[in-house]
Amino acid sequence: MAGLPPAARLRRAADFLALQRATGRWQGKHFALRWIESPQGFARLGLAVSRKVSKRAVERNRIKRVVRESFRSERKGLPPLDVLVIACNSAAETDNTALRADLELAWQKLKALKRASAPGTIGG
Repeated sequence: MAGLPPAARLRRAADFLALQRATGRWQGKHFALRWIESPQGFARLGLAVSRKVSKRAVERNRIKRVVRESFRSERKGLPPLDVLVIACNSAAETDNTALRADLELAWQKLKALKRASAPGTIGG
């Protein structure tokens, strides 16, 4: 299983600051997403799993691992966006299957953006 390449991760503070003002937003059961167009030309992931979600580092790391794994499997089909995934408090008490299901809805939303903005289509 291949990991997520470093270029596909948001690391700079400036990238996270740009996402704070993002107009693209989605709220799921266990995650909130914010996105902007990526200057790199491919999808990149940023994670925010605070201590408010869980005081236990083991839980926070589990949530981040599930998000990274899900993003890695869907990355090629996503439009070129910088995506910030913010974990909600409910994520800590939720099993991995439910977290993946919520993320799958999020990725479908982002893929729909790609189809809506495809060149040569007529909006109506």
